[in-house]
Amino acid sequence: MKIYPIPQISESPDGFSPQSFKLEICAFSLTGAIDAQQAGADRIELCAGAAEGGTTPDFALIKTANHKLSIPVFPIIRPRGGNFCYNQSEFEMMKLSVLECKKLGCKGVTFSILLNDLTVDADRTSQLVELAYPMESTFIRGFDLTPDPFEALEVIKQTGCKRILTSGQKEKAHDAILLLKQLVENAGEEIIIMPGSGINPENLKQLIEETVAKEFHASARKIVPNLNPFIDQFGFGNLIDCDIEKVKNMKLCFDF
Repeated sequence: MKIYPIPQISESPDGFSPQSFKLEICAFSLTGAIDAQQAGADRIELCAGAAEGGTTPDFALIKTANHKLSIPVFPIIRPRGGNFCYNQSEFEMMKLSVLECKKLGCKGVTFSILLNDLTVDADRTSQLVELAYPMESTFIRGFDLTPDPFEALEVIKQTGCKRILTSGQKEKAHDAILLLKQLVENAGEEIIIMPGSGINPENLKQLIEETVAKEFHASARKIVPNLNPFIDQFGFGNLIDCDIEKVKNMKLCFDF
């Protein structure tokens, strides 16, 4: 199996420099992705299905985002909402989605696959990582459902995933600082731990200092109100955009 090496980063003596950090923004629309890049995002996790926590976006959206953005676009590979335990037909869909993302020029994909006991499905995760190569693979928040996060970390390391997106098995990352720090320490140089969930300009600096993580994930989403009340009445939903000021303020947290 081919595995990306984690690049060595030149840092200041205390281990921190603005250049060593990355901010990934979860975008649910082309507008949101473009706005996130304008505000300083380093990478986009591109999703549909905001109400379900993210599902695989339309391939037209993926293609257009790759064309219009200069930062890496990582589509989520999640065929449905709910749990991360997929049947064989759903897994085949995921493999096709990975291949399509590679064809469209994506730099990476994000996904989680668990067994019915909520441990990591190492075999199928490895298959997706190998299929995705040379794209990077991020194991997303199915990790937070696993019964033993340290065991899950070791399993995911062996699959070749580049990073793990985790809230530290709490609803919000800022409530799991100790576990996140331990995961960063255990990950070493083999895999990146990327805290996410509930991260905002008010708590990011603390997370940076106390977890010693170098990559962070946030949605920074805002709802754009519908001008026509019938849109709400008919249940057509709302446009989800990116809060540019939140992203800019989070990027400021990386300045020392």
